[in-house]
Amino acid sequence: MSSNVGLTTPRGSGTSGYVQSNKAHLRPREKTQPYPNDYDTIKQRQRQPDKDILEHDRKREVEVKVFELRDKLEDEGVNEDEIDDQCDALRKKLEAEQARTKGGGPNARGLKSHQVHELAKAKIEESEKLRKALGISQDYEEGSHWKRQEERKLGMERERGKGDDR
Repeated sequence: MSSNVGLTTPRGSGTSGYVQSNKAHLRPREKTQPYPNDYDTIKQRQRQPDKDILEHDRKREVEVKVFELRDKLEDEGVNEDEIDDQCDALRKKLEAEQARTKGGGPNARGLKSHQVHELAKAKIEESEKLRKALGISQDYEEGSHWKRQEERKLGMERERGKGDDR
């Protein structure tokens, strides 16, 4: 036993004498406020999807379908050259089809929770559609209306102050 922790001897205690640390103990934080109070740092930012991962998933989807065709043709006993030709034709067809529908983007309803990048891309596209439908400009900043209103109020107070001084 180290530093007088635990039992001096486990004999007769009904335990093995193995000492475990308390994993449930929460250590106090050093900072009194762990989260910033500044509005600019709190602003919600949209997660940006990784284009390389999206491209990889798109290519993988094509290759899975090609592999399924190859597997089916091999089970049927088709010649290896014929299998390669059919697989190449299917690959070209699927890539051309995806290139045509690339602007459509992923359907968020068909995505799983582990497809984070696809969900992020779908969310950005949805937000963009909503922004266009509501006629909100791209350079709009949250809370800018309140800032303008406050500036007008201060300007009117200054004008009143100048009028009172005369």
